Amino acid sequence: MKIIKNRLSALLLSISMMLIGAVHAADVVIGSPNWASVQATAHVLKVVLEDNLGLEVEIQNGTNPIVFEAMDKGTMHVHPEVWLPNQANLHQTYVVDKATVAMNPNGVTSFQGMCVSKQTADSLGVSSITDLTNPEIAKQFDSNGDGKGEIWIGATGWASTNVEKIRAKSYGYDQTLELSEMDETLALANLDAAIAQNKPFVFFCYTPHHMFALHDLVVLKEPAFDESKWVVYQPTDDPNWLENSSAPVAWKDANLHIHYAKSLEESQPEAAAILNKVKFTTDQVSQMVYAVSVQKMAHEDVARNWVDENSATVDEWLK
Repeated sequence: MKIIKNRLSALLLSISMMLIGAVHAADVVIGSPNWASVQATAHVLKVVLEDNLGLEVEIQNGTNPIVFEAMDKGTMHVHPEVWLPNQANLHQTYVVDKATVAMNPNGVTSFQGMCVSKQTADSLGVSSITDLTNPEIAKQFDSNGDGKGEIWIGATGWASTNVEKIRAKSYGYDQTLELSEMDETLALANLDAAIAQNKPFVFFCYTPHHMFALHDLVVLKEPAFDESKWVVYQPTDDPNWLENSSAPVAWKDANLHIHYAKSLEESQPEAAAILNKVKFTTDQVSQMVYAVSVQKMAHEDVARNWVDENSATVDEWLK
């Protein structure tokens, strides 16, 4: 009987601690996918909300679909960097159709494309994305000795990675190159090593990013963006998304927007008001990413320094 009572007491204590933990949830939860600029922005937002509103702010990892679904349910409140048109399907579902998520109107302009190092462009005579369909050129990007070159198209889970599969099929270099998906940290380490060893490397590149400050890169030329030729579906749109998509043209410039749960307008209206006014430039975000990725500073330190050095900008967000 004593053993049973002890076990019951332990169970009740465990349940009590779980309930306390549930009650002591963060005031604002920021979702953070797995790329450098969104993580930098997330930490700046955390500092601003904690410093000026006295809120407890937590950052949680999550893919784009997971963060949007969580904002819809109110278990997460902020996505710091939604790429449009990359995540247009999620924006349509949760901002337009369900109206449970709001978008900050101040976007950061972004470029997306394919790059090689300057030394690769010069040594192989590569200048256009269509050069990648040449088997003789493509095999020069072979790094594992299997006779077929590789091209890094992004990380698994990025909407842009699916678009790059579509573009590879549309241009035809999916037949000459292996489409490699891997975490960005590993891909950039491979880029650094290839440049140091003077070896060819072709990869998905974008701004805001530190890679352009760190290396001399060449963006491969493409036909200009043409809306009529950009037919892009995501797996959530169409089970045959790859087969039914085509994009044999350059990306349209993207815009990166903060999105936040509409429920925050009631639970934390001051936080929602700030999130609706935040505005970064491409250079500002690139500098934060450089500090984290190249100078190896902690996200928290980069965010604190940025907020301290840009107090006038932050003050505008608070008005």
